[in-house]
Amino acid sequence: MQTRLAPEFQNSAEGREADAILRSCVHCGFCTAVCPTYNLLGDELDSPRGRIYLIKGLLEGAEVGVETQRHLDRCLTCRACETACPSGVQFARLADIGRAEVEKRVPRPLPQRMTRYLLRWVITSTPRFSILLGAGRLLRPLLPQRLQRLVPIAKSAGAWPAPRHARRVLVPAGCVQPALEPGIDSALARLLDRHGISAVHIASGCCGAVSQHLAAPDEALQRMRANIDAWWPHVENGAEAIVETSSACGVMVREYGHLLRRDSDYAEKAARISALCRDPAELLAALPLAPLGKGRRIAFQAPCSLQNGLRLEGRVEGILHGVGFELLPVEEPAMCCGSAGTYSVLQPALSSALLTRKLGNLGKYTPELIATANIGCLAYLQRGSKVPVVHWLELLEAPPR
Repeated sequence: MQTRLAPEFQNSAEGREADAILRSCVHCGFCTAVCPTYNLLGDELDSPRGRIYLIKGLLEGAEVGVETQRHLDRCLTCRACETACPSGVQFARLADIGRAEVEKRVPRPLPQRMTRYLLRWVITSTPRFSILLGAGRLLRPLLPQRLQRLVPIAKSAGAWPAPRHARRVLVPAGCVQPALEPGIDSALARLLDRHGISAVHIASGCCGAVSQHLAAPDEALQRMRANIDAWWPHVENGAEAIVETSSACGVMVREYGHLLRRDSDYAEKAARISALCRDPAELLAALPLAPLGKGRRIAFQAPCSLQNGLRLEGRVEGILHGVGFELLPVEEPAMCCGSAGTYSVLQPALSSALLTRKLGNLGKYTPELIATANIGCLAYLQRGSKVPVVHWLELLEAPPR
């Protein structure tokens, strides 16, 4: 793709990065077939190719307005287009650059600004999110049944083994997972402990993804630096990996090195942190896990972040099959569930349509359980599913009945 950047972008780092991404696009259109929003709406501007043209116009000096903003807002950042693209177009990074620039140029109505700010303020803080969730749980018995499903019951984390092994990994707690599903990290810790690896838990905060994808890149960088400061002593003390049990967080942490590459104080540390980041599947695939599935029928929802961000398609399924679960076929496995971070709040109609479609595909062969690998997907699927939804790590310890 030929480009002629406006002067203001020719001399900016983001402009040059976006230009390189744009030039890698060859207009082939393979991305449109896998894009959830194009699939639902049939509008070229709601496809990756259409959004690329919108961002190209922006960077070449074209006027942008509410329509451009709307089409970029509708993108789930599922990255299915990146997996399908034969030219390796880094669409998610281009979308982040485009959104941030449009945010500067197109003022949002006050209700939109307040909603987006509150999402960043609440979700990224475990204490604030926990307080609001706790209040919701107190009021849960008074709510209509359809609203009760939106407020998950409190769960116990269970015991966390004391560090006792020479091999150690760091397990960041994240932001909403400790309040919603505290048992995920502790299940991993107990599993690793049985195989000679100690897991060190640290409540450092949000990975930065929420701010990054809501066009607040400076805020996202601040959260990345705070995490690096919190994790670095453990890295220096010999932690062999940083294990993110939420696949979306894993994608974000693996990008720290790139996003902080021009920060002289953090570039080297960020690159090291990204290099150490692992998904649990990458660790557990090398361990001799005991058979425990007993042929139980599981539908696995592979999050977009696991398939397209981490490029670990099939890895979790292989582990679950290896320990004895029957993995049922899932049609349209690459189609997003509609959660996508804050997307279900900001784009409820599109998100709900995707959820209905995903649950239909997951439930087609009557599974006993639905398993997934990302806290956002898990919480969202639970809203509409009649089948129990769990994180796959919890299946490796004690499958729920």
